[in-house]
Parts: sequence; C-alpha cells; structure tokens
Amino acid sequence: MADSKREIERKYEATDATRLPDLSRVAGVGEVRHEGLTELDAVYYDTEDLRLAAGHLTLRRRTGGPDAGWHLKLPVAAGVRDEIRAPLSDTLPPRLAALIRSRVLDASVVPVVRLRSARDVHVLTGPDGTPLAELSVDEVHAERLHGGDRTATWTEIEVELADDGDPAFLDTVGRALEEAAIRPSAAPSKLARALAETAPDATRPGKDEPAEPRTAGDHVLAHVRRQAEAIVALDPAVRRGLPDSVHKMRVATRRLRSALRTYRRVLDREATRPLGTELKWLAAELGVDRDQEVLDARLRARLDELPRTLVLGPVRARLRLWSVAGRGGSRRRTAAVLDSARYLALLRALEQLLARPPLLPAAAAAPGEELARAVHKDHKRLAARVAHARALPPGPDRDAALHRARKAAKRARYAAEAARPALGKPAKKSAKRLKAVQSLLGDHQDGVVARETLRALAVRAQAAGEPSFTWGLLYGREEAAAREGERALPKVWRRAARTDVRRASGG
Repeated sequence: MADSKREIERKYEATDATRLPDLSRVAGVGEVRHEGLTELDAVYYDTEDLRLAAGHLTLRRRTGGPDAGWHLKLPVAAGVRDEIRAPLSDTLPPRLAALIRSRVLDASVVPVVRLRSARDVHVLTGPDGTPLAELSVDEVHAERLHGGDRTATWTEIEVELADDGDPAFLDTVGRALEEAAIRPSAAPSKLARALAETAPDATRPGKDEPAEPRTAGDHVLAHVRRQAEAIVALDPAVRRGLPDSVHKMRVATRRLRSALRTYRRVLDREATRPLGTELKWLAAELGVDRDQEVLDARLRARLDELPRTLVLGPVRARLRLWSVAGRGGSRRRTAAVLDSARYLALLRALEQLLARPPLLPAAAAAPGEELARAVHKDHKRLAARVAHARALPPGPDRDAALHRARKAAKRARYAAEAARPALGKPAKKSAKRLKAVQSLLGDHQDGVVARETLRALAVRAQAAGEPSFTWGLLYGREEAAAREGERALPKVWRRAARTDVRRASGG
C-alpha cells in the first residue's frame, strides 16, 4: 500500500568549513533538537535515456532512516514535491509503476545512480514543542551505475518544512543561513546534481537555452509539445484522483486535437488524422465523470435556490441516488483507460509526432501571417455557425445549432491561445472574448442536458408515486435561463466579432 506526503524544502550549498548559525535565535524557534547522525543508502531508478529525470521525477529504493522503502517524487511547484511511498521490496511496487507509466511507456527502469549519505539531523520546534522544520547536513557520495562509472561527493544543507507548516518559515530560516554566508543550491535535487556531476564528458549537459520559435512550424510544434507534456504530466494526478486533474487532462487533450485541425497548413492533416481520432476518444472517456459532476453540481445549485416550501417529496434523496448511480465506477473506468494498450499507443504516437513532425511548406513561413490566417479561418467558421443558430426558431434545432457553435467557439479560442506567443495582444484579446462566447454557449448546452435529466427524473418520481411539482419547477427555471442566455448572445458575439486577429493586425 502506497501513501503520500507533500514535501516542501530548500537546499543550500555547504563545505567542510561551513558552520551552522545559532538556529535557536531564528524567529519562531523555541528549541533546536539534535537528532544525531543517520546513514542512508538509496538507489535511483530511471530508463536508460533518463525519461524520469527529464520530467523532474525521481524514483528510488532507500534503506536506512525512518522512511526506508520505495519513494516516487512528483513535481508540484518550485521546491514542492509529492512523495509517494511504498514498503521496501525487491521489485518496483505496481502502484508506483503505474504512476510512471506515461513517462516510461514500454521502457524498463534500471538503477542509474547510488547515493550514500551521512545525514546529521536537527529538528526546529516552536515554543510549544511543535516541529516546524527539519534541517539536515548531508555528506553525499554519488556513484553512477548506468552510463559510466564516475563518482562525486559534496555536502549540502536541506531544510524541510514540517507537515502542515507555514512555508514562510522556510524563508525565515533561509535568511538566517544566508546571513551566515550559506548560499542556496543551484541543483534542484540530489539526483539532478549526481547525474550532472557523474555524466560522461561527452554527455554532460550544456548551458544552451532552447531556440526561440521563429517560424510558424516552430510555434505550432511548441504548442503541441506543451499540450502533449501536460497529458503526460497529469497522468499520475488522474490516477491518484487529485481534484480537477481529469478536467485539466481533458482540456489538454482537446487543445492538442484542436491544434492539429486548425493548423493543417503547417502539420499535414492526413498524417495527423489518426492521432486526432485517438485524442477525441481519450477526451470522451475522460469526460464521462466530469460531465456527470458538472450536471450534478448544476442541479444541486438549482435546487438550493428554491424555498423549502417549493421542494415537495424526496427530491434531494432521488437526486443523490441518481448522482451515485451515474458516477459509480467512473474512477475504475478512468484507471482502466489509462492502463489500456490504446492509451499507451496514443502516447507513443505523440512522441513520434514530435520526433518527426509532418511539416508542410507553410511551416517555414513567418508566424504572423500564417497563424493569423488559421485563427481567422476558425473565427469565420464560428461566425457562420452563430448566424445559422440565431436564424432558427426556438426549439431542438436551435439548441443543436448553438451546441455546434459552442464547439466552434472553443476551437477558435484554442487557436487564438496557441497563436498568442506569435501574435501578441490581438490574439490575447480575441481568446478572452471567444472564451466569453464559449462560456455562454456552454451554459446553454448544460441547460439543455439538465432539462433532459430533469424530465427523466420527473418521470421516475411520478412512476414511484412521488410529487413531480419540484422537477417541473426546476425544468421551467432552466428554460428561463436558456432564454436569457440566448438574449445575451448577440452582445457577447459582437464583442468577439470585433477581435478577429486578422482585422486587429491589419491583415
């Protein structure tokens, strides 16, 4: 069984001559408790081409200390990582193997570095004895196990915040260390430093920065790479059931699919079409639980708006049963999707696309005109769909047409967002106003789905001998909200229509 811990820490350089300041004088510290010396021995695992390290993940098997076992560290923010732990065993625990699958795909993980550390631990406590942070002085010996046999040694100071501690306390400790001429470490982790210092000369990382995008192809590929990386990076969060992770992964999937369709003059659409089909499948699978969650929240909010005197019968109980039935097994279904051969094949296809992009001649063009052309085309498609929907009389046909317009608004917005690094302010303004159109039309479509659900719930309630009055009242409120949204559409659309990037840039 794996458990997790949020790790917030800072690292500092040290030498044999380094002397710690009097930590008991740090603001907020009541006592410094010296815990003594601990010997730690950790073997770090990665693929032969260091895929985990490239994604800033670390996987180790450590003995010694109070937390011996397997540890997987996932980046959250600068200086913040989630550490997933599993008991000590000879082989990689399946739970951790699943969390790195999106990174390693079919590749095996092998021992790459061994770190042996002598850790001298000091616990900083508050006046009431509550632990505030743990400061350790680590003498580290690193040994390369794969890709060479170099070794390296260094001493560093690590300050880790206690559970539920205030991150501002690390700033206070940091100021005290820096006043004692102890400087922050340039390496984000021990593993990163070990890999850099034990790398063969020919493969030592250089200091070259990635080239700035210059062509339309550069910009499109940079956007595609960001979305592909987001899918891979969010995979462990989805498997862990972290809040909003499914939604974020679904958005990245849709952004990527939209880019492949919008920038078809840059990336060969015939070559990317199969990938687009798979991205559509993944977004649909990820949407099952999310759509149910959104609808559930909408119906509960509508019910909460009603006075108690208008809630007749076991309405809340029936709504709760419907929600439980709808969301039952969704986590298992999502996990099965991420473990499927089809999903892994999609990730491999994304790698291949970025390694050998099917660029067309327009990819070599300057980004301004080429990207503006693509964004303008999506904008025109949206304009035609909005006009068509508004020309229809109220009813199912108009609802369906507005839903198609919503999809076009989302695609146009994503196109503008992707082009923003090249087109600047016009694309930013266009994306913002297109988002307003998308949100309005999205709320309208959510209302359509809500009405269908309310009608079905009313039928069930009536069949069970329950009052259907409240369900009908909620249905009526959704109809009123839809009419209000349709009345607001012309004004929202006029603002979006004025920010077509080609017009704004004079194209």
